[in-house]
Amino acid sequence: MSRRTSLLAVLALLAAPGVALTQPEDTSDRQGQAVEAVPAVDLERYAGTWYEQAHLPLFFQRNCVANTTASYSLRDDGRIDVVNQCDTDTGERIEARAIARKVEGSTSKLEVRFAPAFLSFLPAVWGDYWIIDLDPDYRWAVVGSPDRKYLWFLTRDKTIAPEALDALVAKAHAKGYDTSRLIRTEQ
Repeated sequence: MSRRTSLLAVLALLAAPGVALTQPEDTSDRQGQAVEAVPAVDLERYAGTWYEQAHLPLFFQRNCVANTTASYSLRDDGRIDVVNQCDTDTGERIEARAIARKVEGSTSKLEVRFAPAFLSFLPAVWGDYWIIDLDPDYRWAVVGSPDRKYLWFLTRDKTIAPEALDALVAKAHAKGYDTSRLIRTEQ
């Protein structure tokens, strides 16, 4: 097995336990407000490459230090192929492959699985991926989980003006996400 294949296997296995440890929780904040996904997403427009600008700390992203991207491509079966890539502190480019599926037909509430396909019957290997804010022109997206443990800020351009990112962070904070723990991504 090549080093790259070994790394991918490790990433997939690391991602799965991270998801499995997430317990279902109330999705409402202190004011009783539930996290809402945007009403709908044109998945054809959403497909393509996105650059991560910031995220909440995640075990499976601990080795990523720069140039984090997420690429999405639609499949004929209605699912979405996901390829996440990043650079490590040694300059190595690593990637993790996953598959996403719609939740109850929603185009803005997805579940993502990094675990091997033979485990797909287990609900615990599917992680929530809700698009909670989206630019009308699909230039940026804010993705989170309804339990507020996961949060990503994605853009089509490699960089974003600091004040534009700050505005998106403020909106996520208003939705109850703990943005004090955000890790800014070097691009």
